[in-house]
Amino acid sequence: MRFNKPLSAWIHFAAWSLLLILFLAWVGNFWWLLLLPLIFDMYITRFIPWGWWKSKKESNPAYYKFWSWVDAIVWCLIAVGLINNYIFQNYRIPSSSLEKTLLTGDFLLVSKVAYGPRNPMTPLSFPLVQHTLPVLNCKSYIEHPQLKYKRLKGFGKVQRNDIVVFNFPTGDTVCTKMQNPDYYTLCHIYGRERVWNDKATFGDIVYRPVDRRENYVKRCVALPGDTLQIVNNDVYVNGAKQSDIEGLQLNYFIQTNGAHFNEKILSEMGIALADVMLLNAQFADMTRLLDTLRFEQNNSFPLYRIPLTQSNYEKMKQMPAVLNITPEPAFFAGETFPLGNSAWTRDNYGPLWIPAKGATVNINNENIALYELIIRNYEGNKLDITENGIFINGEKADTYTFKMDYYWMMGDNRHNSADSRFWGFVPEDHIVGRPVFVWLSLDQEKSLFGGKIRFNRFFKNAMR
Repeated sequence: MRFNKPLSAWIHFAAWSLLLILFLAWVGNFWWLLLLPLIFDMYITRFIPWGWWKSKKESNPAYYKFWSWVDAIVWCLIAVGLINNYIFQNYRIPSSSLEKTLLTGDFLLVSKVAYGPRNPMTPLSFPLVQHTLPVLNCKSYIEHPQLKYKRLKGFGKVQRNDIVVFNFPTGDTVCTKMQNPDYYTLCHIYGRERVWNDKATFGDIVYRPVDRRENYVKRCVALPGDTLQIVNNDVYVNGAKQSDIEGLQLNYFIQTNGAHFNEKILSEMGIALADVMLLNAQFADMTRLLDTLRFEQNNSFPLYRIPLTQSNYEKMKQMPAVLNITPEPAFFAGETFPLGNSAWTRDNYGPLWIPAKGATVNINNENIALYELIIRNYEGNKLDITENGIFINGEKADTYTFKMDYYWMMGDNRHNSADSRFWGFVPEDHIVGRPVFVWLSLDQEKSLFGGKIRFNRFFKNAMR
């Protein structure tokens, strides 16, 4: 009798069935209960010859070995794919936007259950690849079907000052040959017609679904419903000045009396050499720059741009070779969000209200630039802005009610961070997860046996 199986087979069937039921209860999709008969057959009835190749172990060892590897790889991909989609994901810090909190070359374990994982919105995609297959250099996903956004229950919600991994909002449209700055900034600078037609410069224009866009990591500075303002680099939320983040950095221009900074001293201060710029040879109009900074008009005095924490700034001021030191002026950063708004800068920004789900705002031709991406791109409406007014889905509108919550993300390395000040709000459906700890850290400026592996950062808490 087929049901006459050892107790171990029934235990395996019961365990896997229970895990499937619990997982589907979490996901909320019980259609996958149709897999239960297959699990029953795998362990009990065995109508399907699941291990057909095992009978060839003696007669055809090569055949047996090949299919054994295929079996192991398939199950491994399924397990890793489920873990990557619903539990944890690896993420590597590519830039210095969060120094000194997280360093370039840190590898993070990102918890997706911290805020609740998203059900995959692009289900037909190659596992463990974000958007482009290496070597082949083609899309790692098929755009259709696209599933609706749904977030499963997690351990909590995004809190102010959390470090958050998210999909880059304005990474929905990408110029393949020039991805920085983003597509919308390129259209603002060069004009949409040139961006689309000059393929030699900008490459093809491609669209990426929400969960296939680049992963970014920043600090959540303001939550849905908050009002944010930046005054002389100090962040105010709902009128209250926020405490400085430990390790927060600003760029400074530093002029010395002819001496050059010693790389060893800079390294001991924790300053990444890649972020140190010697400017004398890079500016044609050095006289004008020095005049703007009110520094000595002497090109033989080296002029540096270096990101400094408050403690490193105090150390720099005490160095005998330092003649002048001043924060980098905001105009070096270029335009801020929304593009075309000359009133706000990187260092003095807002006040700005962060949209919240269900809230309604008045919209007009003066403020529509703040909400244009939300209405059209993030929430999927047809938006037309004309001299006769604003039309949403063909109907004239003077108000808009938000369908999602939005967040404001900024880097701790404030003057070296492309963040919400330049591309705007982060929608809730773009939130990926929260870094838990650093599991590996590699210093790109050092050799393998010269300190490349930062052992002191292993298992460092990445949540603050």
